[in-house]
Amino acid sequence: MTPRGTVAPHLAFVLHRYDWSESSLIVDLFTREAGRVVVAAKGAKRPTSGLRAVLLPFQRIAVSFGHARSEVQAEVHNLRGAEWSGGSPTIGGPALLAGFYLNELLMKLLARDDPHPALWDLYALVLERLGGADEPLVLRAFELVLLRELGLLPDLAHVTANQAAVERDRHYTLWPEGGLAAAAPEAGATLAGAQLMALQAALARGSFDDLREACRTAEVPLRRQLRRMLAYHLGHAPLRTREVVRELRSMLDLP
Repeated sequence: MTPRGTVAPHLAFVLHRYDWSESSLIVDLFTREAGRVVVAAKGAKRPTSGLRAVLLPFQRIAVSFGHARSEVQAEVHNLRGAEWSGGSPTIGGPALLAGFYLNELLMKLLARDDPHPALWDLYALVLERLGGADEPLVLRAFELVLLRELGLLPDLAHVTANQAAVERDRHYTLWPEGGLAAAAPEAGATLAGAQLMALQAALARGSFDDLREACRTAEVPLRRQLRRMLAYHLGHAPLRTREVVRELRSMLDLP
């Protein structure tokens, strides 16, 4: 039975956690039905706490929470319980950086208490696809769906300014404020109309595998244009995960 004032259990992933006190944590959760919520996990750092092995990134858990009386205005909830909810084991190795990149995007772009169940389902799927040869394509496809879910991605089959249908052999570029616009091929990092049509068709079908394959034909220009879109909506604050990648490449003398 759920205690009074407690929200019924939600499927969730941990996006981020940090120390609140010597024994407690503040945890940023991405839940399927309630969206992104922040909870106070009291006593979670104690050696005897069962939450220590549960409140970890990249593993699906079931959580219940209620409002913390002294922190309702701060939108912090009291964590009542959390347990592992099955699914694939937590990711590791090279996939970790990609996973933390996804978590950082969700933390910075999702408003609190704004449910996105379809995006949650996709995030759970994408975690299983990280670490493979197609990881860059998986990330591009997730970025596209994330922007669309937030209402930040224009129709890729039409020029935003006049709603003219894109032409297969013409070139276009995505602008954060102006949407999709025609561009000269020599402008660099442009997307062909045929590529945009394939991306829009895959988005409309709702097939992640089709979207990943559509990203394959436009990988380099799409990455550059999505990076520009995301930077704008993130407020041009650099993502920590990207800074880490740049530092690693510099240390290892990679391009």
